[in-house]
Amino acid sequence: MNDRMMKAVLYDRYGGPDVLYTGRVPRPEPAPGEVLVKVRAFSVNGGELAVRAGRLRLLSGRKFPKRAGLDFTGEVAALGAGVTRFAAGDRVWGVLGRTSGFGSAAEYVTVPAERVGRFPDGLDLVDAAALPVATTAITALRDKAGLRPGERLLVRGAAGGVGNAAVQLGRAYGAEVTALARAANLDFVRGLGAHKAVDHRTVRPAELGRFDVVLDTAGTDLRAFRRLLNPGGRMVTIAFDLERPAASLGYLAASTVHGHGRVRFFSGNPTRADFDDLARHVVEGKLSPAVDTVFPLEETAAAHRALEAGGVQGKYVVRVA
Repeated sequence: MNDRMMKAVLYDRYGGPDVLYTGRVPRPEPAPGEVLVKVRAFSVNGGELAVRAGRLRLLSGRKFPKRAGLDFTGEVAALGAGVTRFAAGDRVWGVLGRTSGFGSAAEYVTVPAERVGRFPDGLDLVDAAALPVATTAITALRDKAGLRPGERLLVRGAAGGVGNAAVQLGRAYGAEVTALARAANLDFVRGLGAHKAVDHRTVRPAELGRFDVVLDTAGTDLRAFRRLLNPGGRMVTIAFDLERPAASLGYLAASTVHGHGRVRFFSGNPTRADFDDLARHVVEGKLSPAVDTVFPLEETAAAHRALEAGGVQGKYVVRVA
């Protein structure tokens, strides 16, 4: 077999999960400042589902084939010029940066060294793939919201990838955590540390009470959840309404100057320092990986289909043989 080629998940048109297939592409070589990682596992993220479906085609364009996969765990296989922090064989996790797009659903990936961190000893390579997205929860609660001990935290989408990490971190940071999730997932989020778990399908936002911090992972009904903020409260969202993107983004912009409580919107773009912080949280017992199901690389489409169906508890992870 030609060792200059590798397996990768590709798609040649926008559409449902069935457009994904496993093909062969040239194996990348690390440029200066990059590391080449032999990928062991990656997780499926909501943002890449939206891109694959063509909902963001104005940004993603019409050049095909396109690649899948945003985060990864694996071992350093080679170093680009100037990289001294890592050595071949180091076990690492990372997230492709905003300018890199997708591509971790493959046997190898190159990534800037500042987008990679070592992960703790004793943590399984596959289980660890559920955690890179937790850097988004860390940034949201620590930096964007400034969550403090004793405050009331509402996590919307608490059973998902970012949400489950936010529940765990909120409890560890000393907040009183209310978790919104499906009825079938309420025991799961209680097990993560939520003080109160609520079925989002049976309770209206106005019935939830008041909060100091609201972390939203859905991007819909932002106005209703913003009204739940106490004076001085902060709301952070990592999503916008894909069915009404212009109106949703317009509301986010307007919230900075109108009404009570700004809604802070951001997308995760972690650096090495964030991964070092993530590793510290794991070692200190503040965070544990929550893996729903593990799929083989050739069944990445099934993992996408499962995430679209809803009801995930933690993360769907794909193992790369």
